Amino acid sequence: MTVWDELKARGLIAQVTDEEEIKEMVNNGKATFYIGFDPTADSLHVGHFMALCLMKRLQMAGNKPIALLGGGTGMIGDPSGRSDMRQMMTVETIQHNIDCFKKQMERFIDFSDGKALMVNNADWLMNLNYVEVLRDVGPHFSVNRMLSHECYKQRMERGLTFLEFNYMIMQSYDFYMLYQKYGCTMQFGGDDQWANMLGGTELIRRKLGKDAYAMTITLLLNSEGKKMGKTQSGAVWLDPEKTSPFDFYQYWRNVDDADVIKCMRLLTFLPLEEIDEMAKWEGSQLNKAKEILAYELTNLVHGEEEAKKAQEGARALFAGGADTAHMPTTELTDEDFSEEGTIDLISMLVKAGMVPTRSEGRRAIEQGGVSIDGEKITDVKHVVAKDALTGEGVVLKKGKKKFNKVLAK
Repeated sequence: MTVWDELKARGLIAQVTDEEEIKEMVNNGKATFYIGFDPTADSLHVGHFMALCLMKRLQMAGNKPIALLGGGTGMIGDPSGRSDMRQMMTVETIQHNIDCFKKQMERFIDFSDGKALMVNNADWLMNLNYVEVLRDVGPHFSVNRMLSHECYKQRMERGLTFLEFNYMIMQSYDFYMLYQKYGCTMQFGGDDQWANMLGGTELIRRKLGKDAYAMTITLLLNSEGKKMGKTQSGAVWLDPEKTSPFDFYQYWRNVDDADVIKCMRLLTFLPLEEIDEMAKWEGSQLNKAKEILAYELTNLVHGEEEAKKAQEGARALFAGGADTAHMPTTELTDEDFSEEGTIDLISMLVKAGMVPTRSEGRRAIEQGGVSIDGEKITDVKHVVAKDALTGEGVVLKKGKKKFNKVLAK
């Protein structure tokens, strides 16, 4: 099976501009391609994870990835697939986020000896002359055509600012610059980026008379209604300080039965033959498949040691064991307790990150979904004494599969 055939078999390819040309380059390890990452947070998340896995796959086949960090485009934000405008970030925040991205990307991509590049589009976007852009780039874009794209149609209903309208031109200019500076002939992205990606390929072809190609991958977050990569308490991050290895493992352990094989194909590096065998599993065997998925992905992101800890901790809990050594832990300080030396259960849920708001915590308790050390608590005014949280603390549980050990310092 060729590299391209495997990408197709795994369900990674959504649409391409010139399949035969792209297939030949990818199969022969001749593709220099880029994927862009706008630094909108201080950690990559599950949505980026799939793009990083694709870059890793293609690099293993001899192709050269370019990770484009959006220090310039991050100044305005991308309206694609959104109904609102992103909040403006300071230059300092953007740089901090970029630094965080770099460390995480190095776990997936080998940047040594020029095997891959990490580039910041602020290097060219921040120094552009407005009149030159209008003269040099503007004539190659049709406003009517831009407004026909779905990403702008959605925003037109609430109001599309001129600032956001320029994002397609900026992303297209990125491809144009990467082509000239690094010989990058291909760009990859999610389905919601298709319009912007076509803009870049057309700009290169019209201005330079050269071939450039675009393809979209079936990103979980973009293509499937953003149901993947989100939990009730927020996004699933790759930073262990934001999403612990245990919670990361549990997220994948708890995917829907209908999604487990799809995720296995899209995200793991297990042989397709092995995954095809698992696709025949039914009933309780699917739980084994979910364990394999969770372990493989936790290993990729956090390493073998953390993957084993997460797996052992999860097995102990769901087997009714008392091993809480590898469970996510929340340490409460003196400031978290009242003058009487107690803390209410809703506050504990919020502090442990198990609910995003107090109202969500109240609802969970009223619905009988919260327990402490196995005892269900339905009183929203329930309080816990600090003394009860010293030493080993208590195991706070929400729903069937979310645990947190809470203890007092």
